Order: sequence, then C-alpha cells, then structure tokens
Amino acid sequence: MRFTGARSIWARVRADQRLGFGAAAGLAATFAVVSGWLTPRGPLTSGAALATMLAALAVGTGVGALVRSRWAMLFAPIVFVVVFEVIRIGAVGPTVDTPRLSSTYGLMALVVGRGVHGLLVLLPLVVGTTLGRTLAHRLLDPEPTGQRRLTTGFALRRAVAVAGTLAVLVVAGGIARPARTAAITDAEGRPVEGSVAELTSVRVGDHDLGLMIRGHSVDSPVLLFLAGGPGGSEVGAMRRHLPMLEEHFVVVTFDQRGAGRSHHQLEPTSTLTVDNAVADVVEVADHLRDRFGVDQVVLVGQSWGTILGALAVDEAPDRFSAFIGVGQMVSTTETDRLIYDDTLSWARDQDNDGLVDQLVDIGPPPYDDVLHYETALSHEHEVYPYDHAPNSEGMGGFSENLFVGEYTLLEQLHALGGFLDVFWVMYPQLVEIDLRDDVAQMSVPVFLVQGRFEARGRAEPAAEWFDRLAAPHKEWIELGTSGHRPLFEQPEEFHEVMVERVLPLLTE
Repeated sequence: MRFTGARSIWARVRADQRLGFGAAAGLAATFAVVSGWLTPRGPLTSGAALATMLAALAVGTGVGALVRSRWAMLFAPIVFVVVFEVIRIGAVGPTVDTPRLSSTYGLMALVVGRGVHGLLVLLPLVVGTTLGRTLAHRLLDPEPTGQRRLTTGFALRRAVAVAGTLAVLVVAGGIARPARTAAITDAEGRPVEGSVAELTSVRVGDHDLGLMIRGHSVDSPVLLFLAGGPGGSEVGAMRRHLPMLEEHFVVVTFDQRGAGRSHHQLEPTSTLTVDNAVADVVEVADHLRDRFGVDQVVLVGQSWGTILGALAVDEAPDRFSAFIGVGQMVSTTETDRLIYDDTLSWARDQDNDGLVDQLVDIGPPPYDDVLHYETALSHEHEVYPYDHAPNSEGMGGFSENLFVGEYTLLEQLHALGGFLDVFWVMYPQLVEIDLRDDVAQMSVPVFLVQGRFEARGRAEPAAEWFDRLAAPHKEWIELGTSGHRPLFEQPEEFHEVMVERVLPLLTE
C-alpha cells in the first residue's frame, strides 16, 4: 500500500520514457548548477568532497530510477559535465580552462583538475545510477518470483556495480583521513613539555590561511617560512628535511593563499595580487608576534618566497629580525630571459631542432600565454645538470614531499593543480618587480644562502642585488652540492647556517 503513490507516478514514467529522461536531465542539471556555483574548481576540502560524493550518489540514484536503463550511466555524467562547464566559465586557471592537450602542463592540469573532480563526482554519480535502476525495478516494478535469470550479462553488471561501490568507499575513506602532525617527543617518546606541534589556520581578511607550527619550545625565536611558486607548498619538505630546525626555532610553515593547505582559499582569483600577498605575510607575522609574545620573527623565503619576503621586510621592517633568502630571486623577467637564452643555446648544441623551433617561435619571455613558460623554462635539469646523489632531496622538488601526514589526501591531489592555477594568475604580475630597484636597503640582517649549481639566471641578478644592498649585516653563503633548493638539498648545512650564523645575531 505504501508504494501505491510512487507506483502511480512510476506508471506514467514507464508509459512515456521521455518523461523519465526529462526528469533525470533536470535532476542532473540542477546538481551541476549548484556544484558550479558553490565549487567551480570542484570540492577543495575534505568535507566538501565527501558532501559532493554523497550528493552525486543520491542524484545518480534518482537518475537511475527515472531512466531505468543502462544508458543512465552515460546520460547522467554527460548532462552534469555540460551544464557544470557552462556554469563555471568565469573560473580562471589551467585546471578549469579549455584543456591544452599539446602541452605537458596542460595534460597535468587536465588530470589534477578535471580528473580529480571526475573521481569525486562522476564515479559516485555512475554508481548511483546502477543503484537507482536496481531499486526501481525491485520496489516499483518487481518481476514475478522466479522470473529473474542469472545470465552472463547480469553477472557482469553486478560485478561492475560491486566494484564501483567499493571504489567509491575506498575514495571516500581516503578523503576522510584527517591531516595530523606528530607531537614533538623526547627519547622515551613522551611529549616535550613546552613544545608546540599543530596544524592550524589564521584569519587574514576574508581567508583562512594554513599554518604548520612546530618547535621544541614556545620560548624559541619564531621562524616564518615562505615557499616558492607562486603556488608552491613546502609543508612536506619542511617535515622531511628540516625537523632539526625545530630544536632551535618555533618553525612556522605558511601555505600562501591557493597553495597546499590554503588551496581552498583560492577564490576570488581577482584578489590574488602581489600587494595582497605581501599584506598576508605581514598579518601572519603579526599573528605570530601576538601569539608567542615576541617583538619580531625571522623570515625565511625560498625562490618566489624570497621576493615576497624581501617586499614584506621592506613594507614592515619592524616585524622582522632577519631575512634569509634561499635560492634568491631578484627579477623574474631577467631570470627567465637568461634561462631562455641558455636553453636555446643548449638545444642548438644538442641538435634538438624541434625545441629550437619552438623557442624561436614563442620568442623570449615574458609571455601573455603562461603555458609558454613550460617550453622556455622546463628543461632546467638538462641545461644545468649536476649530481643530486649527495643531497637529501632529488630533482623532483616539492612533488617528492607530498606524501606526509600533514596533508589530507585531497590536498595532495590538489597540490600541483593549485600551483598551476596560482602561478597562472600571479606570475604575470611579477614582470615589473626588480629588487635591485625596489628594495635597495634593509634594516635587518640579510643572509643569502645559494646553491653552487644555481642557474645563472638567478645567481647573477642575486649577486648584483646583494652587492648593492645596504643592510646592517649581510652574508652570502654558498652550499657546495645543491642548486635552487639548498635548504632541502643540503638541510644539515642549512641548519648549521641558521644555528651558527643567524641565531647568534638574534640573541646579541
């Protein structure tokens, strides 16, 4: 009796399957509209991802029940994808733009953008359609007892449905895993009294920005680390390669907006500007000063983080006690042009006519099309080779350090996509920056820690800036077996620099 009303509606749908397809299309399209409005880049947090998967499963179940055909498995994803792509047209970045399949970066953007989103939405959507179709037949259109036959096709469909359901459960279980950072313990495994080890966030403007804070004593000097990129995250690298710094500093690894643990704060991309990035650093420094009761923090930057750090010190020198630039950048325009020239010369020497033609065709940087930077700059390990074997980190850079517990699975999956999208928006803004003109002096001690094998496009402008820079104390320190990432390639030597050269100046 309780299924009488449903069966009445079902009878109409069964009489005219066009009604079923129409209702199913409306259901899938509505889900796509809501998703495109709320999550134009797909779900960016674990909670949003789990909610999206549950909603997709429910919508798929509805579509399967309405269509009651195996075609629902194809119909629902097609409707969702078409409507979703229309709704999110205003989103900016390689992971949401028209796929560029001729480019390696474009292919990566497709995989980590639409690929990850498809895993979270289309997989449960398809599984839901099989569930809905089964429920509809069982509850609203049952076959007479004994009429169902076990055929090869039936068994195969069941096997696919079971496998799909298990896949959804596995993905959901992985997404649900929380990020954690281990407590700082003594030799007996007991938490060190007065230590700090946490993953947290700080409210800056309208955004919650991720921090990892670790130190053996909350009374130690506070060190704020800025990663490269724009769009890079080094939470994993700091945990894997530099835990020894935590013995002497409260080490704060800051994921800038759109990167790593702050990836979900990417929108609106129109506010991703250099000025706002500098303001974020100053506000994070103020938060740390208030929390730990210190007057100033030590600022360490790597690559893009060195430009950002230098601008932050110039903007608010009273917040910082020292600046340490690692793999110092000075002018992205000059750096890119020098690397372009070296890459073109190398390609000619190697008789790589295809690459030569590509480089000549796009010309030297800067570029309006950001993906052209792949052609001009992505051969660095071949143009400037050196032996990575003696080092802690290899040539893979931050991608080698993603699989640590401090990231959720979704943050790991989105790491490269976040880098590409933030880089796309922010890198063109760096064209006019040249620290030789913009930051002629600093009122804090300055240490530039460079790798011996740094590309000349970075090393030469950095040396010129260092020579011109007026500072109360400055040192140029070269580490012998590393390139652009000496703090992670030679972490013991970098730790020695921080403890034996920087720390004494802070305690004078």
